[in-house]
Amino acid sequence: MSDIEKEKSIFYPPGGILIWIIILVEIATFFMGIGALLHEKRKALEEFYKMQSSLHLDYGLWNTIFLITSGFFMALAVNFHKDNQTSALGYSLVAAILFGLCFLFLKGFEYNEKLNIGQTIHSGDFFSFYWLLTGFHFVHVIAGTAILSFIFLYRRTISLENLEAGASFWHMCDLIWVVLFPVLYLIR
Repeated sequence: MSDIEKEKSIFYPPGGILIWIIILVEIATFFMGIGALLHEKRKALEEFYKMQSSLHLDYGLWNTIFLITSGFFMALAVNFHKDNQTSALGYSLVAAILFGLCFLFLKGFEYNEKLNIGQTIHSGDFFSFYWLLTGFHFVHVIAGTAILSFIFLYRRTISLENLEAGASFWHMCDLIWVVLFPVLYLIR
């Protein structure tokens, strides 16, 4: 099969079929968790609202900005690779990594704040979901940042398919947060 045929085939999406199977499984897992949260929330609205109101909207909003901005730079990196602009590719990857690290730093700060005031995974159903969903996402962002760092180190020799696989994983992290943010911080 030629490269052009691969580009047009559903079995050869950007990054390869394996990364997309992983992404679909991960997204399904998160959405099942979010569905369980919404189901439990309906049973105890007042309790959930009270616990939800203790979250800092600013932290969630800034983290959303950090991940969307990081995703933007990752998309630029893919385009720079296609145009064979190695220098611009490197700068875009560094920006994507730095904004990912900003997310991790602020989320870690928020976690520390929650722990210091006693809001743990055992502080009620809302916080059980909060810690499980955001913690699972946090681990994915750590993995994604490591993947982007690896790509940066090998940017001069990495294939477009491998770069797209890393970008696809990173955009999955963006997508999941864009859903988690309103569910946890906004929707009352």
